[in-house]
Amino acid sequence: MEAAVDFSMWALFARATLTVKLVMVVLIIASFWSWAVIIQKHILYRKARREAAQFDRSFWSGEPLDQLFDEIGTEPDGRQARIFASGMMEWRRSHRQDGVLIANATSRIDRSMDVAVAKEAEDLERGLPILATVGSTAPFVGLFGTVWGIMNAFIEIAEQQNTNLAVVAPGIAEALLATGLGLLAAIPAVIFYNKLSADSDRIIAGYEAFSDEFGTILSRQLDA
Repeated sequence: MEAAVDFSMWALFARATLTVKLVMVVLIIASFWSWAVIIQKHILYRKARREAAQFDRSFWSGEPLDQLFDEIGTEPDGRQARIFASGMMEWRRSHRQDGVLIANATSRIDRSMDVAVAKEAEDLERGLPILATVGSTAPFVGLFGTVWGIMNAFIEIAEQQNTNLAVVAPGIAEALLATGLGLLAAIPAVIFYNKLSADSDRIIAGYEAFSDEFGTILSRQLDA
């Protein structure tokens, strides 16, 4: 009686050819990399939302803006606070020593905050292309491993001249494992890329809305 063939994940990996093994290793690394990005972004976005909510309470508390700026400084920790600080710094630089306002102050303040928003947006979105890349390429990488594995399985069948299922099944199973790993890496990457992109867009939209509101307040003070 023939010994039973081991179809465990490790046994399938161990029996695979070198090329298929490399494909599997790449897919496993891509999967761990994706999950690292997902966890890191989840923590980052949660912190960004909490910081924005805290700063909103301070900003709309009725405290004078100059006093609030003196409290948080020129390089605060919060992202929305940094946008506020960039606008306030340009506001103060737009006044001469005699207190007279330099011309075109409003446009300079708006540009300064737009640059600050763009910097925060770039930092929030950093790493998301990794998820998009893994989600779009991992299935094809896995498919390549499967095609290569099946090709070698058929070559082995031809050499042994034996089409018994016990001979065919192990090679096919090893090949299909690559496709399974590709899907395992791609599906979470695609799902969380869409979710995190939407979260990032909402946070950035909040920064842009705050920038517009703050610019309106400063413009109103200039008109007064």
